[in-house]
Amino acid sequence: MTSSSDRSPAVDVQGSKSYEIRTYGCQMNVHDSERLSGLLEEAGYVRAPEGSDGDADVVVFNTCAVRENADNRLYGNLGRLAPMKTKRPGMQIAVGGCLAQKDRDTIVKKAPWVDVVFGTHNIGKLPVLLERARVQEEAQVEIAESLEAFPSTLPTRRESAYAAWVSISVGCNNTCTFCIVPALRGKEKDRRTGDILAEIEALVAEGVSEITLLGQNVNAYGSDIGDREAFSKLLRACGTIDGLERVRFTSPHPRDFTDDVIAAMAETPNVMPQLHMPLQSGSDTVLKAMRRSYRQDRYLGIIEKVRAAIPHAAITTDIIVGFPGETEEDFEQTMHAVREARFTQAFTFQYSKRPGTPAATMENQIPKEVVQARYERLVALQEEISWDENKKQVGRTLELMVAEGEGRKDGATHRLSGRAPDNRLVHFTKPDQEVRPGDVVTVEITYAAPHHLLAEGAVLDVRRTRAGDAWEKRNAAEAAKPAGVLLGLPKIGVPEPLPVASGSGCGCD
Repeated sequence: MTSSSDRSPAVDVQGSKSYEIRTYGCQMNVHDSERLSGLLEEAGYVRAPEGSDGDADVVVFNTCAVRENADNRLYGNLGRLAPMKTKRPGMQIAVGGCLAQKDRDTIVKKAPWVDVVFGTHNIGKLPVLLERARVQEEAQVEIAESLEAFPSTLPTRRESAYAAWVSISVGCNNTCTFCIVPALRGKEKDRRTGDILAEIEALVAEGVSEITLLGQNVNAYGSDIGDREAFSKLLRACGTIDGLERVRFTSPHPRDFTDDVIAAMAETPNVMPQLHMPLQSGSDTVLKAMRRSYRQDRYLGIIEKVRAAIPHAAITTDIIVGFPGETEEDFEQTMHAVREARFTQAFTFQYSKRPGTPAATMENQIPKEVVQARYERLVALQEEISWDENKKQVGRTLELMVAEGEGRKDGATHRLSGRAPDNRLVHFTKPDQEVRPGDVVTVEITYAAPHHLLAEGAVLDVRRTRAGDAWEKRNAAEAAKPAGVLLGLPKIGVPEPLPVASGSGCGCD
């Protein structure tokens, strides 16, 4: 195996500096990384090829602070880059995101070879800070205490040619005891509706056909101006944009989920029949300890209303197992809520301490072995429900938006993959005619597994789209770049939700 020091630096044929961004955490971090890529490319950097593994001239860590071991993970990765930096004069390392906002000067003390530390509120400063660090030959640490510019005003290199995140707000006004995000991203700040719609229209003009409205607490949109119906109005406005085929949003909070939002979802054709709404716990006692401003009855009541208005809606959720003080009775209440809600999928997390949160210092922390046993019971129950719910799709005819890279076995099985309107993953038989990511195919579902569906018969219809044209044009442009400047194939489709994992993620809405 060739060592990192034996490989030539990942620069283009004209000597432009290359960059690599490593992203951890939630959808907000993924979206921020698209902005960081856009900023660096506007400043003249080129993206390093896939698999560069630290060979880039600039390596940026966009960090997450919600895991107990987040800092260990960061410093471990920084430690592996230290000898590479020693052998590569001019190489720079930057650390941004939530952990940078939280730890600030600690990062440079523990890893003095880091060149730049920047926070969640000033990602637009990265190119300037890199240049300043190079000229002054010393680390630059700049953490803004409040938002300097709304991220969506910054240049962007989007990972998809046909699907895009559109941020409608940043920050969060909630005080959940397990979540550190409000302390790091600040109070909620809403973006002007006109600016949001202008961005969506510009994206559609470029070929994007699916957008996901993004916010830490997306359906609290409008709190800045005191309009409780601002989010439902925004959904309806998205329905008037010609060429926008699919609208999704993540993640709403049950506290702010009002009947007007349900009506807007049901009555706006391009708003997809999909809802991801975190439950976190089915126990009223635990929800109170979490400072979640709803109880089980309220949550299940929302689910009932959504299903009445949108019968085929797929509902997914986040659940934390083993929150401090959780009793067996509390856990059984979560199991009951899962049985009643019948989620299509649940992203289940074992509680882990988040430094700086009230829950980290609570008494009655649950032993690891108890949390693990409960976690396994919950996962087994949800697997059973997911499979049962997916079996109901067999025989249905669905329109899929063709994706790229979502079927790991597609090459061996001669299949392609796509997303149904409710966001279920479907693998389908590859048709004789060309089908591009972003195009739409019509298929009949023949088989169901817990986490995907199969359409094993012939494709019933293929609709070539402007989104497919955009993917084709982008791919051709990438392939035409000189060797060393290849940015890799775009990852098509809305970025996937966080996987089922051990430990809490950013699903704190």
